[in-house]
Amino acid sequence: MKKTPSSAKTKISLFVLLVIFITIALSLAAIIFAIQAFSTGQELVAGYLLLIGFLAAALSTYVLFQTRKRMLHLRIKTPPITTTIECRKCSFKSVRDFQRGDYIFKEVDPCQKCNENMLITAIYREVKERKEKTRF
Repeated sequence: MKKTPSSAKTKISLFVLLVIFITIALSLAAIIFAIQAFSTGQELVAGYLLLIGFLAAALSTYVLFQTRKRMLHLRIKTPPITTTIECRKCSFKSVRDFQRGDYIFKEVDPCQKCNENMLITAIYREVKERKEKTRF
């Protein structure tokens, strides 16, 4: 069974989100340790811990917002829906875009050739085949 590309992207993004949240938690822990180091009089260690904590928090929130923005652009575009209309008398066929209220075997406008009512015979989506990318 082949995996679809969208599910692979989703799994990768979940992994990235997990790493981001772990980094945020560790940066908050570094800030807490920096506060404790200031209270014990270790200003140099506290300064480094504050620097590491704030840099890690800033970078992880930046990556989080960039990942979220990229996920919003991965919207799935629905292919166009087409309706096929046929005349029962002269077998004239017409294809048009789907309109709200269309259903199969619905009688619609008169035929252009014989002026009989036409019938909707098919409603379908036009799906274009995607070419598989090969990785070497």
